[in-house]
Amino acid sequence: MKKIILISAYLTIGFANNLQAQFTQVELFTGLDKTDFTLYSSYTLNRGETLNLTTLAFFQKFRKEAHKDFDEVGVQPTLFWTINKHIAIGPSIYYNSFSGYSERFSVKYTLKTSRILFVVMPTVAHSEQKQASYTELFAQFQINKPINDKLSLWLNGQFLSVWDEFKTHSRSFQQLRSGVSINDHQFGIGLDFDQYGPNPIEQTSFGVYYRNTL
Repeated sequence: MKKIILISAYLTIGFANNLQAQFTQVELFTGLDKTDFTLYSSYTLNRGETLNLTTLAFFQKFRKEAHKDFDEVGVQPTLFWTINKHIAIGPSIYYNSFSGYSERFSVKYTLKTSRILFVVMPTVAHSEQKQASYTELFAQFQINKPINDKLSLWLNGQFLSVWDEFKTHSRSFQQLRSGVSINDHQFGIGLDFDQYGPNPIEQTSFGVYYRNTL
């Protein structure tokens, strides 16, 4: 089953690479405690722009040897069907270095204006490694205030909570970013809070970040 999932993921990503990218965003966050690299991209699959393939990939590495067990890698392609301008639904395949492969189904609600982006995405999933179901809630916001044609102020936040079998805490994080954008190059300061396990082990990381939308 894992081989089937892995092959499907490669085929999905390979198919997307033959399409014209509509949106790609990269972010690097680094500090004294850890370094994060995140890539997010979105491709339209049809002329009506109702089918979209989004791909999320991230890498997280802690600097202290005592925290190496929290190093994490994740890749997730998701096929979204857009119902209207606010709601999209779709399946995904997810690989995480902690929990292995899982099949997922998500509902995404998006509220977007020229200055505000707000996303809420509940997910139900099945873990191949644990042979059990879990639920996840992800939320994101972005607020920008233009100063002139080239300069703007930004405030970003991302929040995640994962519960095994809908009752036991597995993983959460809260990520806050505040900075400026100059000609689509965004940079500033960031703060990450990470929680792991049923009796959450907490990690806090402060650093600087750089984000670019291609």
